[in-house]
Amino acid sequence: MNADGRTIDPSAVSPRERYQLITSLVVPRPIGWISTYGEDGTPNLAPFSYFAALSSSPMLVGVSIGHRQGIPKDTLSNVRARGAFAVNVVCERLLEPMNASSADVPAGVDEFLLAGLESARCASVDAPHVVDCPAVLECVVEKEVPLAEAPNTLVIGRVMRVLLAAGVTSLAGSLEIDPASLRPVGRLSGAQYGLLGEIRTIPRPG
Repeated sequence: MNADGRTIDPSAVSPRERYQLITSLVVPRPIGWISTYGEDGTPNLAPFSYFAALSSSPMLVGVSIGHRQGIPKDTLSNVRARGAFAVNVVCERLLEPMNASSADVPAGVDEFLLAGLESARCASVDAPHVVDCPAVLECVVEKEVPLAEAPNTLVIGRVMRVLLAAGVTSLAGSLEIDPASLRPVGRLSGAQYGLLGEIRTIPRPG
């Protein structure tokens, strides 16, 4: 680091500034576009900024879901009630509908309808999924992890089934998905997203 650089103590800045800092440095991030059923069976769909793959055997994913004024968000309440959720992979053509589904609306509003999307029931878990999505992970809840004093809960899901659209292909001789066929979108900071752009292949050494 050169002499003109900055040092920031996270404890010395506001919660909003901490959010701005971490979400603009840990980039690009996959988007946790999570679909669940509400208590009355209404489909719910919402994107989350803190989402990651955690393990392949077993296949586990994690999504950190926030609380609003101390009350769990609808997605967390639904996950707790149903024990299941689906992760819908966001591709370039679904960027606008994904953004539309992030609207702050009252509980009981169907975000699928709000975003102009069709939902269908997952085959292996009690959750809906986006019909037009290139890839879906059907998950059951493995574990909930409180995140210290943070107003977030980490939900770890075990992937029970993977749905792949007809146009999503694998690299020769493997199940590794060809990113050029998936066209995933990465979350940056604020209202910014990263598209796929150039793909470089660099073999690992040794």
